[in-house]
Amino acid sequence: MLKSGPNALPASRPLSAARLLLDVVSEPMFLLLVACGIIYLLLGDRNEALMLLGFVCLVMGTTFFQRRRTQRSLHALGDLSCPRALVIRDGKQERIAGRDLVPGDLVLLAEGDRVPADIELLNASNLTADESMLTGESVPVAKHGRGDTGDSPACLVYSGTLITQGTASGLVVATGPDSALGRIGASLASMGSELTPIQLETRRVVSHVAIGGLCLAAGLALAYWWLRGDALQGLLAGLTLAMAILPEELPVILTLFLGLGAWRLGRESILARSIPAIELLGATTLLCVDKTGTLTANRMDVARLWSEQSAHDCQRSPAAALPEELHGLLEYGVLASHRRAFDPMESAIVETGARLLAHTEHLHADWQLIDDYPLSRQMLAMSRVWRSPDHGALLVAAKGAPEAIIDLCHLPPARAASIAAQVLAMANDGLRVIGVASATFAASPLPDSQHVFDFQFLGLLGLHDPLRPEVPDAVAQCHAAGIRVVMITGDHPATALAIAQQAGVAGNASGLMSGVELTALDDAALQARLVDTDVFCRIAPEQKLRLVQAFRSRGEIVAMTGDGVNDAPALKAANIGVAMGARGTDVAREAAALVLLNDDFSSLLLAVQHGRRLFANLRKAIVFIVAVHVPIVGLSIVPVLLGWPLLLMPVHILFLQMVIDPACSIVFEAEPIEADAMVSKPRRPDMHLFDREILVRGLLQGAGLLAMLLAFHVCVRSMDYSDAVARTTTFLSLVASNLGLIYVNRQWTEPSWKRGLKSNRAFAWIGLAASLLLLLVLGVAIIRELFAFALPDMLLLLPCALVAALSIVWFECVKWVLPTWRWLRGARLRT
Repeated sequence: MLKSGPNALPASRPLSAARLLLDVVSEPMFLLLVACGIIYLLLGDRNEALMLLGFVCLVMGTTFFQRRRTQRSLHALGDLSCPRALVIRDGKQERIAGRDLVPGDLVLLAEGDRVPADIELLNASNLTADESMLTGESVPVAKHGRGDTGDSPACLVYSGTLITQGTASGLVVATGPDSALGRIGASLASMGSELTPIQLETRRVVSHVAIGGLCLAAGLALAYWWLRGDALQGLLAGLTLAMAILPEELPVILTLFLGLGAWRLGRESILARSIPAIELLGATTLLCVDKTGTLTANRMDVARLWSEQSAHDCQRSPAAALPEELHGLLEYGVLASHRRAFDPMESAIVETGARLLAHTEHLHADWQLIDDYPLSRQMLAMSRVWRSPDHGALLVAAKGAPEAIIDLCHLPPARAASIAAQVLAMANDGLRVIGVASATFAASPLPDSQHVFDFQFLGLLGLHDPLRPEVPDAVAQCHAAGIRVVMITGDHPATALAIAQQAGVAGNASGLMSGVELTALDDAALQARLVDTDVFCRIAPEQKLRLVQAFRSRGEIVAMTGDGVNDAPALKAANIGVAMGARGTDVAREAAALVLLNDDFSSLLLAVQHGRRLFANLRKAIVFIVAVHVPIVGLSIVPVLLGWPLLLMPVHILFLQMVIDPACSIVFEAEPIEADAMVSKPRRPDMHLFDREILVRGLLQGAGLLAMLLAFHVCVRSMDYSDAVARTTTFLSLVASNLGLIYVNRQWTEPSWKRGLKSNRAFAWIGLAASLLLLLVLGVAIIRELFAFALPDMLLLLPCALVAALSIVWFECVKWVLPTWRWLRGARLRT
């Protein structure tokens, strides 16, 4: 492994620390700070300039750390998104990351797999590969085992190509840059480069605010120069206002929220392949889920065997011997399955055969496989043709959907109806029912169709796939959250309905539709049926696409699960395609926006919870940003207009920025989900971050705080305190009130004090850090002079605390009055 290196192509490297630092330094906020430092030097305030630049370095370090953290979070997702490979090592099957493959590994391939390396095929069954990414030819290429073709290219499959049909096993011969894909310099698309709808909206808002802020700042600078005749001080006042208005933290917050959101999903074994999908998760209104492996455990056991002569219940009588009349049924069920089965159903049949047919003549390790007829859309049955050392004729074993096996056997209507009744009885018990048949054929050449064989019906196998224990509760939580759950499966109607009722998806048969019924409906009739249909059975893959499109046309935000090659169009068509990571094909994973690495339905519910939490916390952060900037802007403008000394200077803005940025990117991002988030209806998909509710809430909170600070400042000035003392007490009140603003906006559905500090320790640390920094500023004379502060009397600290307490009361009032007013307005409109 060390010699060949990892099985990976050269990928784009993450931004270096130097490049990240350069991006931070070139941001408008820091350029404004440098300009302020130059003005201080021109004014002769060398100490102020140096101290300001020192604070600039501190804030730059904080911003750099946040971006570095976000980049590492996104980079870590690459470990989850790499292709996988099913290998045999030490005689055991295991699924490993594709990058861990080395030359000489024995790899198993199946339909839908992305070939993880250049592989020489040892055995192949009806194998074709799509090599268009290498050759440009869209027609799949037939592949054969080494024993069938010698050393021709037909026994090689190449890294990056797609298995479109069949199964095979082979040895890895080249990996990474040494593979065919590596030699021609192909590269993989990197994740996370796309701009999301929220990011585009934020970019527009930031640009509009920045333009307006710069115009306002220029106007303030000119007004200061006109009123007081000091151009440099006017320019300093204008730059201070520009720094106060510029919402430069917004892009950083969004990048960090989305990046850490993807990272948090990854920790829960949910891979986010598309960042926009994280935004939409909270708006999901409909979950379209498969039965096998999603609602059920995908751990099949043969529960019942039935023929027209006998029956055996493996669950009730696990130790009982299998009746002789059923030996042929299980024998041909095993022959119709792959010897090295990795499909759970086939594995269950092979294991049951090995247990119940042990020490009999019905297990045939010495028989030679001649050919097989794979499952197809037209025929839901597969056949395998064998040559026995003891028979001159070829022996054919078939298994599949009972109706397909009945069709292959050309049974008379009465006998077919009797078998169908038994199928229904078994399916009503929640069993997946498989029919088995046998045939003989004189000699090669074999026919093109399975229908040519003279099949004899042998019986039915009932397989039990237990419901995951957590599914009923998870489905109930979805319903409580206003999310509809729909099951789409290829199973028998009775089996599908039984599992759906156990899971809580459906109540009765009236909410069930089959693939045949779906085909007969036009689009208008289908729309009418979708309202009360929750279970779709015997659905072909192409019909999934039609269902997804129909649900979307009704305005639903659809999350769709899938695992097969033919599920890819439906996964792409859904708002959020969700692939199964453990049993899904690579094609399904690549088409999906999310990958459930443990194939668990509860993981899908957890993803929705994360989506709701992320969007809600983003809105809280936006409210805080709007609210916190109102008093900063006001305290920058009002003193100039009223002829007071400047209240805020660049260094004050910088100090506040050290509180604002971590609050937005750390405190709000880490805030737990609201208590009622999963008992509320999904948000509208067109809901904006910067809608009227957010702006009104933020502006009201900020305007109330600004009024309190101005009133307090006037009171202090009227008590014959110096301007420095008035500035100090006003600033202390502002910082304390900002912490109160964070505290109140952490949750919107309950009083702030109910949640406390334990649920978000980041807030406690930021509050402590802000307090220590204030003590440092007031306690160190040179820093105190830079801030133009003076030590206030101890008695003045009590009014500062009172202002902060009153601001918290005001923030709480705004938090509760707005929803009440909105509810009353809605009630009035309804009446």
